[in-house]
Order: sequence, then structure tokens, then C-alpha cells
Amino acid sequence: MNAHNYGEDIYTEPADIDADTLANLGPLLRLAGRWRGTRGVDVNPKADGPETAGYIETIDFEPIDPQSNGPQLLYGLRYHQHVNKPGEATTYHDQVGYWLWEPAAGTLYQTLSIPRAQTLLAIGQARADATRFEVAARRGTTVNGIASSPFLEAAFTTLEYRIVVTFHDDGSWSYDEDTVLQVRGRAEPFHHTDRSTLVRVADAKPNPLARHRGR
Repeated sequence: MNAHNYGEDIYTEPADIDADTLANLGPLLRLAGRWRGTRGVDVNPKADGPETAGYIETIDFEPIDPQSNGPQLLYGLRYHQHVNKPGEATTYHDQVGYWLWEPAAGTLYQTLSIPRAQTLLAIGQARADATRFEVAARRGTTVNGIASSPFLEAAFTTLEYRIVVTFHDDGSWSYDEDTVLQVRGRAEPFHHTDRSTLVRVADAKPNPLARHRGR
């Protein structure tokens, strides 16, 4: 977990903030843009046992302006993931949030919200040039925690969330996601997994402040 020393002054923001987010995203730089995946695999719990389903998806990662919490400085991407089953128009999964990089601490953050009334904050550490990284969240902590609706908390209790992102030499990237659930009526936790490889279909535009200063 982040053990960076921010000093005693928790109010003063850095004076030399670079406005160009794309130049300061560290390991998140390769995610910027629009991506398409056509061979995702989802394993989810059903009453009669695990169901394995294929899916297609589009993920947009848009650079945001630098963010500061006093001395803490973050660069990031706002994202939207939209998922369908092949041949179906109905949304299978919808997800929004932010991927954030804190250069001074080497820390990654993912915020995640889904319209099933659940949200979380996952945290991990990485080098700026990392080609593989992971972040995790767990139930019961106020730092990298998970918050769920009363129904989900009672029936499909999320114990832990973890995602591993891997970049490939051909420019594509993959994720391997594991959401550990305690399903009501079952003795053992269930590993709800999602795996996919995506290819870029559009480049990212610079963040608003960088565009403004580039005029």
C-alpha cells in the first residue's frame, strides 16, 4: 500500500504541475484511446452452477486534467466500458470510473462503478515503464474498499476484487479480472472471472487543459 511521505503541509499544491496528462501517465499511457475486444470470456454464478459466456466490448479511456490533493498529484484516464454478448443488443455489462497514476509514489488507483449499485477503489504499485500491473480491493477496508447495495451485500457478497493488466508487443493489451463472491447458500467463495484482449481502434485526444494551452 502507498507509504509515500507527503510531509507536514497537507494543503499546498505543487507549483510546477505539467498540464500534459499524456506525458505523465506512466504505465497507463498505453491504455489511452478507444479499444475493442471480441473474444472476452466471463464465468459467473448461476443457480445450477457456473455459466461461461463470451462477450464483446468497447472501452474508452479519455485523459483528464491533472488532479491534486494538496501535495498529492495524480494523472489519469476517465473510462467507460460497454459489453454485449455476441449478436445481442442488450447491454451485458456497463462500467465507468477512473484509472489514476501517482508518479511520486508509484501508485495506481482504479475507481469502478456499475449500475447494479456497487462501487470500489482498487490500489496497486508499479514502475512507470511497467508492461504488467495489478490493483486490488477488498471488503471491509476504508482505503481500497468495496461498497455494495443491501441486496448484493446479502446475496452476492463481494469479498475481493483484483485485475491484472498486461500489454503485448503487438500493441494490444489484456486483462484478467477476478471478483471473489460469497454467494448466499454456498459454502465456498465463487471466483467470478473475466478475461479479454483488446485492440486499439482510435487514439486518445489530449486532456482539456493541454488542448487549451496548445492553441
